[in-house]
Amino acid sequence: MTGALVGAAVGDALGGPVEGYTPEQILERHGGRVHGVVGPWNGDEWRTARPIAPYHKGDGHVTDDTLMTHALVRVYDHVRDHLDAYAVAEHLVPDMMTTPRWIPELEAEALPLQRVFLAEKWLVARIHYGHIDPREAGTGNIVNCGAAMYMAPVGLVNAADPPGAYAEALDVAGAHQSSYGREAAGVFAAAVAAACTPGATAESVVEACLALAKDGTRAAIESVCEVARRHTDFESALRPLREAVTPFDTVGPDYRAPSLGARRPSRLHSIEELPVALGMLLVARGDYRHAVLGSVNYGRDCDSIATMAGAVAGALGSEVPSDWSKTVAEASRLDLHAPARTLTDVALQIHTQDVRRRRAHESAFTALAPVR
Repeated sequence: MTGALVGAAVGDALGGPVEGYTPEQILERHGGRVHGVVGPWNGDEWRTARPIAPYHKGDGHVTDDTLMTHALVRVYDHVRDHLDAYAVAEHLVPDMMTTPRWIPELEAEALPLQRVFLAEKWLVARIHYGHIDPREAGTGNIVNCGAAMYMAPVGLVNAADPPGAYAEALDVAGAHQSSYGREAAGVFAAAVAAACTPGATAESVVEACLALAKDGTRAAIESVCEVARRHTDFESALRPLREAVTPFDTVGPDYRAPSLGARRPSRLHSIEELPVALGMLLVARGDYRHAVLGSVNYGRDCDSIATMAGAVAGALGSEVPSDWSKTVAEASRLDLHAPARTLTDVALQIHTQDVRRRRAHESAFTALAPVR
C-alpha cells in the first residue's frame, strides 16, 4: 500500500513542472534531463506566466492526480467496502465540493473542485447539478486519463486480484468517464493489483493488463510494450515510445493544441498515459527511480504518466527514494503515509468480508447443486 500510494504522489510531483512539454524542450529548459524535484518552468513568474498560472507546479507540489487519489481513499474509509458509481455520487462528489483542503499548487486552502480540471468538474456538474444516474454520468465527458489517474486505491483494495480490480474500477469510473478513458481506469487498477501479487514483475503486470484490456487500449499497450522491451534506458526509449502510441492517441503532436477529433469516444483509440507508463515500467525492469524519471522526461501529460508508473513500481516493491518523498511531503504539506495506513486497514476489512461472502455463496451453491 505504502509503496504504491507514496510512489504515485512522488511521481505526480516530479512530473508536474514539466507537464505539457516535449523531451527536447525539457532538455533545453533544464540543461539536461530531470533527475529529481525541480522548480516551476517559468521560475518566479509562475503566478502570472501562461499557460500554467495560477498554479505553482514544481518544488515538490503534487497535482490533482494525488488530490483525487487521496479523496478516493477517504471514500473507501467511509464506505469500508467495495465501491461503485453510487459511492462516487454519495461520497466523492460531496468531498470535492464541500470540504476545503490544502491545495499545494494554490498554496492555500480551497475546495478540491476549484483545482481539478474541467473533466473532473464534470463529476459535480453531471451528478450533483444534473442528477444523472451515476452509472452513466461519465458519458459525454471528454475522454482522457482523468478517471484512470486516481484508480490506484481500487487496485490496492483488490490486491492480487486483477480481474476484481478491473471490474470495480470500471464501475467506479462510469461516473466520470466513458469509452477508452473508462477502460484505462479499469486496466490501471488491474495493473496495481497485479503488481501486489507475490513474485510479480514488470512483465507479469503487463501480461495481466493484456489479459483484461479491450479494443484500442489493449492494442496500444501491446504496441508500446513491444517497443519498450528493446530498451534498457529511458533516454533511448523516449521517442520510440511516443511513436508507438501515436496511432492510438487522439490528442496529436501538439499537446496544448489537441486535434479536432481529440478525446472523443472510440473503440480504436487509447489514452496515451497508461501505455507509456507500462512501457517505462518495462524499460526500467520495474525499478521505481528509472520508471518515474523516464515518465517525467517523456513530457506531455507526464505527471499522470509518472503517477501511474510510480504506483505500479511502488506496488512491485521497488523503493521510493526517501529524499524525494520527504521533499514532496514537506512541500505539499501532506502526510503521504497516512492514506496508505488508512487503506491498508480498509483493505483488510474488505478482504475479511469478501471471504465471508464467498464462503456463504459456496455453501448456498453446494446446497443447490451438490458436488458430484
